[in-house]
This record gives sequence, C-alpha cells and structure tokens, in this order.
Amino acid sequence: MKRFRWTTPLLIIGCGVVSGGVGARAAAADLPDVPRIDSVVMADAQPHETDAAVIWYDDFDDEAQQRRYPERSGETTAEVRFGDQGRALQMDYPEGERGTGGRKLFFGDTPTHRAQAVRPQETFTDVYWRIYVRHQRGWTGGGPAKLSRATSLVPPGWRQAMIAHVWSSGEALTLDPASGVRGARVVTTRYNDFDNLRWLGNKPASQFQLHSREESGRWVCVEARAKLNTPGQRDGLNQLWIDGRLEAERRDLDWRGTFADRGINAVFLEAYWNNGSPVDQSRWIDNFVVSTQPIGPAFCPRNPVLIKTPDRGSNGPRSWEAEIAADSAGASVVWTSDPLRGTDRVRVGTDTGRFIGSLAGEDQLDAARTYFVRARQQSETGQRSAWSPWHQPFQTLTGPETRSPK
Repeated sequence: MKRFRWTTPLLIIGCGVVSGGVGARAAAADLPDVPRIDSVVMADAQPHETDAAVIWYDDFDDEAQQRRYPERSGETTAEVRFGDQGRALQMDYPEGERGTGGRKLFFGDTPTHRAQAVRPQETFTDVYWRIYVRHQRGWTGGGPAKLSRATSLVPPGWRQAMIAHVWSSGEALTLDPASGVRGARVVTTRYNDFDNLRWLGNKPASQFQLHSREESGRWVCVEARAKLNTPGQRDGLNQLWIDGRLEAERRDLDWRGTFADRGINAVFLEAYWNNGSPVDQSRWIDNFVVSTQPIGPAFCPRNPVLIKTPDRGSNGPRSWEAEIAADSAGASVVWTSDPLRGTDRVRVGTDTGRFIGSLAGEDQLDAARTYFVRARQQSETGQRSAWSPWHQPFQTLTGPETRSPK
C-alpha cells in the first residue's frame, strides 16, 4: 500500500510536467513577434528645405536632385520608402559581392568637382549629417563595413586632411576618425591613404544593433557630427546618434594639427562590404540632410500617422497598441492608443486613443517637441508580445498648424 500511495502521485506529477512542457512550448510558439514602428508620415514641408543652416537635403524623390551628385551609383525606388510616399536610395548586396549604391556630395571649399559643389564660397568646420537606414527584413551577416563618412579633401587630387568614418562593428555602428595631418602639413598622398593616416580611436561602438535581425525591416534614424579642432588644440569632436540617442563619441580630437586651409567639404553615403554579403539582400537610405546645426529626426504634424511593421508570426495579430512618450526612456507617456485592428497605421488623436500625463485633455501633441514611440501586438489566441523598445523618434512642427485629415 505504501508503495502504491507513493507511486501514483509520482506518475501524476510526471504527467503534469510533460503536459506543462507541451503547453509552454505551444504558448511560446504562439507568442507574436515584438513589432516596431516602421516609420511615420512626415509633414509635407520639412524645415530642412528652407533652413539656412542646411547645406543639403535630399528625400530621393526628385531625379533632377540625383543628377546634382557628381558621383553616384544605384537607383532610387518607390517600393521601399520612409513614410507613405516618395522614393529611397536602394543598395543591393548580391551574395558574395560588396554592394552597389551610393552618393558623393561635395560642398564648401572642396577642390574636387568644384562646378557641382554646394555653397562653394564657404568653409565648414562643424558638420552634422543624417540619414534614415532600413535593412531588409531578416538581414544577415552583421554590418557592411561602410555606411557614411565626412572628409576634408585637399589639392592636389583626392588627398584627405581628415575623415570621420561611420562604420560597422559587427551588428553595431562605430566612429573611426582619422587624421591625415602632421603639424601643419597634409601627409596623405591619395584617397584612403591608410599608410599615412593617424587613427584616433574606434571604440566604443554603439549599444544599438543597427544590423541585427531584430531591428531589420524598419527605418532607423542615424545622425553623425564632425567638429574640427581649433588649429593647434585638441578640441575636435565626433558624435553618433541612433534613433535620437547619443550612442558613441570621440572627444578631444586633433583632426588637423595647425592646418587650416580647408574645412569639411564632402559627405559620402556608401554601400561597400569588405568581405561581401553572405546572401542576396538589400538596404535603403532616405531623407539625407547635411547641416551646420543639429538635425534630429523627421518632422511630423501634431497629429502624426504611425506605420507599424508587418507581423512576422504565423498566426497573425488580432490587435496592436502604440504609446508615445516625451522622452527616450518612456518616463513621460503622453498618448496611448486603443486596440487597433485590421490596419498597420494609426493617426494619433482622441478618436484612436487617449492623451494622458502632461497632455491629458488635449487633442494634439505639443509643438516643437521630440517624441518616441513603442508598440506591442496580440495574437489570435490572446498572447501579447512584449513592448518594443522606445524608438522611431519624430519632431513636431513649430507653432499652430492645420490638423491632418483623418
């Protein structure tokens, strides 16, 4: 009898463990993917178009604008674009190849392509540049080595006094500034004269994993800054922001010694993958801005439209939700959506959710503010995903505006 009483519970417990394991695996399989906000619908007029600080703005929609680049490769496409209209620059990576697609912008006191230089009578010593980058969903292999760079070109030829590289570091991004100057003399003899460059430090890399599978399939805002040192001092600066957060910086840089004959005069967008892509895949670039002042993310109406990434799960989402916060950590949530069904987009307003916190009782976001978004979704069987990180920042326009149509 004692053996019977001991054995039966053990068998029951054993069955419960097996049953629980199957149930847990089934629940995990049903758990929907953590979504992202792919992009936002920008205001029709972006302040970059008229801002005197802006050296260059290209949304890749106008073919005539593409012809203003003295050197370019790759085509624009309307199949993938930031927001709900327009075009983007496509970079293609066939398996084993190093990538195609790019643009070279020359400005200021560039000695190269003077006839097509933008604002050729000026010298720039502090430059910001911003792009939106989207990697094909399921992106594989980490990052192509090259994304962008700002440089100071010096005659004769393509000698470089300095380079501010924005390069990959595994799935992350990093800054890799370099100087081609010793004292008052430019010692480089050609473009990418690595033997004569002085490297100023490529660590730390970003915490944000731009080239990861988790962040693929949606648009990410990447902004960099290069500020030349005062001649003879070590006060140069190189910074990198991703999705509105400062992710890497190099301070106290000696970019140019006492050399002061040229400023920063070119920014390049690049596709080059040193080792070649492991599979056929693509990435896209949109909304390219170069400025002498901080740029930040895209501008939206005060009732913006958010566009969610498509669901990747097999069961399909039953509904999804979004929240907006006035800070990057989500400490000041100001709007929360109702459950959303049958659509991947939502116009922020009182008919689709509630304004809360500092905006309780309002029907619009504040003007001239930067906001961050997060999202989650629910499967047909009621399983909710985790909330996404706070991401996809956007700026609201300054002053009163006409409300966007619903």
